[in-house]
Amino acid sequence: MSPIDWLNSISTFATVFLGIFVEAAAFLMIGSLASGLVEVFLRPNDMARLVPRNPLAAAAVGGLLGLVFPVCECGVVPLARRMVRKGLPMSAAVAFLLAAPVFNPIVIASTLAAFGPSPVFFGRVILSLVIAVATGAVFAANRNPAALLRLPEPALMRGGPMLPPVLFGAEETALARLARVLRVAVDEFFDMGRFLVLGALLAALLQTVVPNAVVLAIGSGPVVSVLVLIALAVLLSVCSTVDAFIALAFAGSFTTGSLLGFLVYGPMVDIKSILLYTGVFKRRVVAYLVLLPLLMTVLAALFINLNTTW
Repeated sequence: MSPIDWLNSISTFATVFLGIFVEAAAFLMIGSLASGLVEVFLRPNDMARLVPRNPLAAAAVGGLLGLVFPVCECGVVPLARRMVRKGLPMSAAVAFLLAAPVFNPIVIASTLAAFGPSPVFFGRVILSLVIAVATGAVFAANRNPAALLRLPEPALMRGGPMLPPVLFGAEETALARLARVLRVAVDEFFDMGRFLVLGALLAALLQTVVPNAVVLAIGSGPVVSVLVLIALAVLLSVCSTVDAFIALAFAGSFTTGSLLGFLVYGPMVDIKSILLYTGVFKRRVVAYLVLLPLLMTVLAALFINLNTTW
């Protein structure tokens, strides 16, 4: 490569990295602020009392929490971790983690604006919720949530090693609580931000080295098209609030199943979210979070491609 080509590649890498990071950092901050509010204003067992004891019902409620906490795949990770510390069952937390990036008012509205009330719109919303709840139900088999997280159990039960004890009384003023919310949010942002930076660097590197045209050129057929668009969703690492408009550009040349693979799996698992998961869960758990939704998404997309004429 000539020096000009190297400069162009470096420029492309920097542009893609900054685009991913700036877009995702804003939503990570929103999630971190929500995490601070949960830490300060919810008692340790509040979440457990609000969720049904039945594991499947708890996972279903967790999948619907995105309607109350409209965060994307970057902001949902610190918020889900904080909810677990506050007593949310792991099945509900995993369902929330996977469903919230799609099953929230902002993303539902953006998908409706892009595709209208079409099979792609309804398929994205329904499949995202079903896959998230099913994955959460799998995690209900583990009765010790602390064993799945990177933090040791004592730190988990305290609400984190960096945090002061939680007070729930008249002696704590509104200003003191607000200050504590901001401290927790800053801690969460920098704790998760290092994984976001690494994920954005990897995504930018792959986008620079592997041209999108090469990926799209092999995306034909009911099977290959699904795998290609899922790989592209992981590679691009685009925020779920805007990915519907990117998928719309593929609508004329890709199957409905492959579009749904892009729109369903991408918000659950992409490069930056995998790195964020590794900051919360043990590696074995991250593997489950990556593979279980992948298998269900591929099967659903293939079924749609082979059995419908949409």
